[in-house]
Amino acid sequence: MKERELIVYKDFEDGALLNDMVYLMDNYKDEKADTDKLKSMFYSCFHKLLELAGHFGFYGNLWHCYLSNLLVNNENSYSMACEIVGEVTGTINDCVLHDMEILKELYDYDFTDMTTALGIRDFNLALDYTSSSRESKVYNTRICSRIVELAKKFNENNTPAEMKQTLTAFYKDYGVGRFGLHKAFRIEHTDNGANIIPITNIAHVSLDDLIGYEDAKKKLIDNTEAFVQGRVANNCLLFGDAGTGKSSSIKAIANKYYEDGLRIIEVYKHQFVDLNDVIAQIKNRNYKFILYMDDLSFETFETEYKYLKAVIEGGLEKKPKNVLIYATSNRRHLVNEKFSERGENAREDEVHFGDTMQEKLSLYNRFGVTIYFGSPDKKQYNNIVTELAKREGLDIDNDKLLLLANKWELAHGGMTGRTAVQFINYLKGTGNI
Repeated sequence: MKERELIVYKDFEDGALLNDMVYLMDNYKDEKADTDKLKSMFYSCFHKLLELAGHFGFYGNLWHCYLSNLLVNNENSYSMACEIVGEVTGTINDCVLHDMEILKELYDYDFTDMTTALGIRDFNLALDYTSSSRESKVYNTRICSRIVELAKKFNENNTPAEMKQTLTAFYKDYGVGRFGLHKAFRIEHTDNGANIIPITNIAHVSLDDLIGYEDAKKKLIDNTEAFVQGRVANNCLLFGDAGTGKSSSIKAIANKYYEDGLRIIEVYKHQFVDLNDVIAQIKNRNYKFILYMDDLSFETFETEYKYLKAVIEGGLEKKPKNVLIYATSNRRHLVNEKFSERGENAREDEVHFGDTMQEKLSLYNRFGVTIYFGSPDKKQYNNIVTELAKREGLDIDNDKLLLLANKWELAHGGMTGRTAVQFINYLKGTGNI
């Protein structure tokens, strides 16, 4: 086997299993080899394949799934060039074809002779594996199915060139690595800088789930569509009352435009110091990234907003065209102000009082699109409750439903969409209809 001769596809994550399998392929016929040691190594590889199946949710031919997973996660010059845009030109194609010849040989390897020579039992279980109902720790069902399907398509390819074509089509349709397979991410600060971690369990909400707010949703959709289509778009601030659907709208946007290459990275204000590092990691990718800041606000003594201002506008390095900032807040002016700061004493103490006030207001002004989400009135609240009950199939008289809903909101935070959802969940969960 020539895995050491790979040119483009190197440094695989989880590549230790590949190295062990190749070692077995190269040495099991060697009369001088320690058969017991090789047999033990093979069973260790067998065990790792089963563990990977449980970890990733794979099924079918686990060897094929394992190799396919290596390929879809290998971020190299070719795979990142092909993500979203598809086939590229140049000498790199010849280099990748060279690698595909090696990888196809690994993919098509027949384990029969090896298992017979080493006296291995039941390895066919790994080549036709039925997964348990337990969910993957890494991928959701949709992603896992795509990788398994890719493994099946590779099995239908007769030549390395066909295998390359299949893989390139996957990169175009779904991308490569963590950004290709996942739609949402969080930031983890490390000694080596910011690490962008996939969020595997994002709520599958859509904008249709948010009842009402049609003008607000249209404004958000228009700006986001302009962004994903490569047109000029603005940073966006969703502000207004708590529980009105601001955060849900951002999650819905992530779901709606994932297939168009949109990715969401959640950033908390204590992580603003890492913003430049995060942007450096994503600015040359073929995806569109929204840096999402939920419940954004600053007290007078907090200065993290200055990092954000520099990133949005004003730093020496221009913000990349594939990056926007979407934030939600319960208040329009993001930096807290006090009446005492506007009084005569403040004017007397502050040499440049006007400059200080503009400093605090300027962050809000750097969001080109602002969208207001207000609490519904009683008629709108009742409409939300009625529609949610209908969607959930609750069999209850509408007058009784609204009577209970209005009693509920008095004790649970007032008339908001969140309160309505909590009320319907209570009826569903308890059956107290």
